[in-house]
Parts: sequence; C-alpha cells; structure tokens
Amino acid sequence: MMVLYSGTTCPFSQRCRFVLFEKGMDFEIRDIDLYNKPEDIAVMNPYGQVPILVERDLILYESNIINEYIDERFPHPQLMPADPIMRARTRLFLYNFEKELFVHVSTLENRGISDEKLRDAARASIRDRLAQLAPLLVKNKFMLGEDFSMLDVAIAPLLWRLEHYGIELPKSAAPIQKYAERLFSRPAYIEALTPSEKVMRR
Repeated sequence: MMVLYSGTTCPFSQRCRFVLFEKGMDFEIRDIDLYNKPEDIAVMNPYGQVPILVERDLILYESNIINEYIDERFPHPQLMPADPIMRARTRLFLYNFEKELFVHVSTLENRGISDEKLRDAARASIRDRLAQLAPLLVKNKFMLGEDFSMLDVAIAPLLWRLEHYGIELPKSAAPIQKYAERLFSRPAYIEALTPSEKVMRR
C-alpha cells in the first residue's frame, strides 16, 4: 500500500492528497507536524520536506513527481494528457507554476520570514500572475479545456489559500474565482482537505 507523509497545512501535500482521492485507490496518509517533524523524514527526503510517498522500496518526494508517478501507476482517471506534445506542454506549465506562483507561496508559508515587504511583494506577484491566467478560463472549464488535469490539481491549493494569505484578486480575475469553485466542489477535493485546511476559508 502507498503511504503519503503529508503536512496538514502544506499546499504541496494537499496536491498529492487530491490526486490520491481522485484515483479512489487504497492508500494511507500519515499526518506530519511541519514544525516538529519526526527524524525519519530527513532520512527519506534529504531536503527534510513533505510530501513523501513510500511504496515498498520506492521513496519519492516533490509533489509533481509524486503525482505523475501515481498517475502512471493508476491511469484511471488519467490526469496527464495522453498526447506527448500536450504532456510536454503540461509539464512546462507545471514548471512555470513553481517558478511564478509557488516560489511566492513558499515565502508566505515560511514562518522565518518576518519582512512584511517581502510578503507583500509575494502577494502582489501571485495576484498579478493569477490575473494573467484569467482569460484562459473564460471559455475553458479547466486549465486544459474540458478535461480536469494535473494543472488543476497543482494550482488548487493556492486558490484555496488566497484569503488565508491575504491576497485579493482584481475584478478582472472573476473567471479564476468561478474556476476555483468548480475545483472545490469536486468530491475528491473535499475528501482530501484536512481539518486545518477547512478553516482557511470562511
């Protein structure tokens, strides 16, 4: 059985929980206190971070790598496109999300950063980048069109935490808000939420 070591408030862990519930398979989630991690976390992941997926002899870390492995191992429903060109574009999009959005999420999640200017700059960068994505979602149900995919999984934890992070989207980003509600209404999304995450949105 797959075991996911997951932080109860960690947006990257939430991605993996979301995929596991979408697949509807047997797995175990072990909740990790992010501020008091057990020693074996550093043994499994040299960077000392969650999520970590363990299956027999295999140990994986980094949420996008974990999720792609789960998707290949349990292909129904498929979350990465079957077409190699679309799959490559999706991977590039995922890379861009890390570079342009989640690098700022890490700033906002880091309790060690007390510089409010840094935090405000991170909020502004996320807000502006999301506003740029809004036109994509005027006609599209999901990031890649009609089909729910790994891109939707990747961005959902950030959209859930906007209020929690103190980010207010401009009116021009209304399509993003509607898109977010579509994601949040998925049964797997609701199941994958921890009690700590549920209270992040009023």
